[in-house]
Amino acid sequence: MTIRTRFAPSPTGYLHVGGARTALFSWLYARKHGGKFVLRIEDTDLERSTEESVNAILEGMTWLGLEYDEGPFYQTHRFDRYKDVIAKLLSQGDAYCCYCSKDELDAMREQQRANKEKPRYDGRCRHLTTPRDGVQPVVRFKNPLEGSVIVKDVVKGDVEFQNSELDDLVIARPDGTPTYNLTVVVDDLDMGMTHVIRGDDHLNNSPRQINIFKALGAEPPVFAHLPMILGDDGARLSKRHGAVGVMSFRDDGFLPEALLNYLVRLGWSHGDQEIFTIDEMVQFFDIKNVNKSASSFNTDKLLWLNQQYIKTSSPEHIAHHLSWHMGSLGIDPTQGPELTKVVVLQQERAKTLVEMATNSVFFYKEITEFDDKAARKNLTIDSLVLLDDMQSRLSALSEWLAEPIHVQIKDCSVERGVGMGKVAQPIRVAITGNTMSPPLDLTLELLGRERTLAAITLAKKWVKDNVEAQA
Repeated sequence: MTIRTRFAPSPTGYLHVGGARTALFSWLYARKHGGKFVLRIEDTDLERSTEESVNAILEGMTWLGLEYDEGPFYQTHRFDRYKDVIAKLLSQGDAYCCYCSKDELDAMREQQRANKEKPRYDGRCRHLTTPRDGVQPVVRFKNPLEGSVIVKDVVKGDVEFQNSELDDLVIARPDGTPTYNLTVVVDDLDMGMTHVIRGDDHLNNSPRQINIFKALGAEPPVFAHLPMILGDDGARLSKRHGAVGVMSFRDDGFLPEALLNYLVRLGWSHGDQEIFTIDEMVQFFDIKNVNKSASSFNTDKLLWLNQQYIKTSSPEHIAHHLSWHMGSLGIDPTQGPELTKVVVLQQERAKTLVEMATNSVFFYKEITEFDDKAARKNLTIDSLVLLDDMQSRLSALSEWLAEPIHVQIKDCSVERGVGMGKVAQPIRVAITGNTMSPPLDLTLELLGRERTLAAITLAKKWVKDNVEAQA
């Protein structure tokens, strides 16, 4: 048997964290067992589904690297198939037309609540033999009245539902369009799904869907319902907890593999291991080892993971993702040092790619303004003579390399009787606009002689305009 899993989001918003974890677990299970991973877009909610949301889902899947083997399939392209199945259920007596108006249904439920009963459809149209004139009916599935349904869940174990607690759900609206619980069964059946991995908010749908599978003479797939993801405060993860859309993590400077690594650990573990390559995730992942309890999203932990990936990933890989962030800052990374060389200098110093990009702007754009606090502390009358000296020394260098640059900084500090920081910091402020940079000798080598000397000239002018003029 070929394992077949699917990710089936509704295109009513972005690809959120919970959906991304579901997609990841489904993808991992298929990859581990040499199976197929299918992407299906459940867009039958015509009022809420949008092309923008579809594109957001596809973009999120691409950024995460969760490539699908088949699809995307769109439910709106399969309406004829659903109509055929609904007609079959009607003809074999497993579905019926319901002519109850909204007012009638509201009154029924209000009476049930008054009787302290669970509000549910009471099946009053189950045995109706004549249609009601002038009313376009819905179609309801005729759920068994007796017995129980056992959902054999890989994560939660066996969960039993009494058929008497399940009312006759609507499977087709008055306009003939199918509803979720019908379409998902038909799709999973037609697409040969062997395993359905999804959030546990779908658990209550499972007994209804199992009954529809049985009515169609088919075996249901194996179910695995994943526990929800909570925020740091214990409440269900939502927008108020910050970035919960996958692409917002891209925008905030996270690497896709860092987010995948974090998501795989939300409810699953392999010993004490924290950091996994994609190959290790595939090798070790087992849906049976997913926890039954909810997991809490911890942004600090994700930041730590992201920092580890930035430190250890190849400069070429980091540069590939960093380029997008440089562009967001109005920087063309081809107009300056090779981006991979910038990454080599910065990757030990950044927790996010946004931080790395922001701290690397000076390599591509001349600094015209200095941080006021940094300038007043380091660009002083006393620093002017050091800047003059270093400008002369650097101008005379035969080789513009880190080692001879370092020698000149050291010699200047010795001859002037000051610490190396007194020499280095004014230059650092000159080239970056603040007091932070990678090792100065390596930074100057990459920045180049012309840019360095021009920056020192500008810093000297700042001293004369802002300090000497006030003296």
